[in-house]
Amino acid sequence: MSSFQYLARRRVFEFAVLSTAPVCGVLLTVLHVRPQSVELTMPGVIRVCWEFGLIVAGVAGLLGMFWPGQLGTGLGIELAALLMLGAIAAMYVVSLLVFAGEQAVVAASFVGAVAFGSWLRSAEIVRSLRWLIRLHHAGVDPCPTKQT
Repeated sequence: MSSFQYLARRRVFEFAVLSTAPVCGVLLTVLHVRPQSVELTMPGVIRVCWEFGLIVAGVAGLLGMFWPGQLGTGLGIELAALLMLGAIAAMYVVSLLVFAGEQAVVAASFVGAVAFGSWLRSAEIVRSLRWLIRLHHAGVDPCPTKQT
């Protein structure tokens, strides 16, 4: 089984969210159609950064998930992307709740779950990176190369 298939099956929800984020960012940027809550609650510069942040977080997250080099590097890239995606999703939750109040509870809950999930996965990555550091200090290679 290829590395892509293994990773995509193991973290399918993360893969789906990270794949969707750049598509949403590109559509928002190209079509110039934004949710009314974002239009009214975010200043212009913040709005543009939010749109491009979706693109960057999604692409970087996928890059980190499928990084062909060292495991620690891929995890670090993925960590940065997920922290960014969590912040971007939280920004949208705040704009939804400020704009629509109680009527936005369902949408805010779903988008808030993306933020919360991103931060939970970030915590997992931090634990993994600490584990890799401990192995490195102990002189153990966590990813030995195959000998043929």
